[in-house]
Amino acid sequence: MSTTIGVSGKGGVGKTTFAALTVMHLVENGLKPVLAVDADPNSNLHIMLGVDLPFTIGAVREEMSEKIQRGELPAGISKQDMLEMQIEQALVETPDFDLISMGRPEGPGCYCAINNMLRLFLDRLTDRYSFVVIDNEAGMEHLSRRTTRSVDFMYVISDPSSRGLQTAMRIRDLAMEMKIGVSRFYLVVSRVREPLGLELEKVIEESRMDFAGIVPDDPLIADLDASGVSLKGLDKESAALAAVGEILDGTVLFARQRE
Repeated sequence: MSTTIGVSGKGGVGKTTFAALTVMHLVENGLKPVLAVDADPNSNLHIMLGVDLPFTIGAVREEMSEKIQRGELPAGISKQDMLEMQIEQALVETPDFDLISMGRPEGPGCYCAINNMLRLFLDRLTDRYSFVVIDNEAGMEHLSRRTTRSVDFMYVISDPSSRGLQTAMRIRDLAMEMKIGVSRFYLVVSRVREPLGLELEKVIEESRMDFAGIVPDDPLIADLDASGVSLKGLDKESAALAAVGEILDGTVLFARQRE
């Protein structure tokens, strides 16, 4: 049975870093196969994971839409089969994990029929994996439009500021309004450089989310990012990698062991 992990948060809080470290921790612990889904239009999860990205779902959807409008689909093949063939080409496969990027949102026009086909295929695709890790955009439109699959664990990432925590709470409320179907919400405070103050601890208590823990600001990750190097080169002594591992062990993997 597949477990879906969603990661959300506003830009600049370490959301994609958390998603990449989550994939790395699952792989390191032999919990394969893992599918990484980059659902942020500003796609860079593949960069952090050190893989090339030939196509995105957005590009496939646009090309499919144009072919339908021009009547250029090959004879003898259905629209669904054609779309699935193109999506398979967009799937990046590695020995440790696979990755697919949703890419840009829709352009002008109606994409209802194509999106319905996408939902069917993406649901079947994710069933192949033990874990699906979704690096989501803050608005979470991709979760509502692209797939009917619910999210088992949603980590909402915040920086260590009152404003950041308020934003995290709004993201959680938006997910509830969109009826995505999140089983468990967890709050994670990232890029922490000093102990959280009493004011922040009070906001965390009022967040209506279980507090999963903190991820310290890690100079090892900052150095890799500045050099344009993927996190595959991250030292095993990384404080952030260890913190994300502890968070996952105490939430997702703990829940799996009890089931």
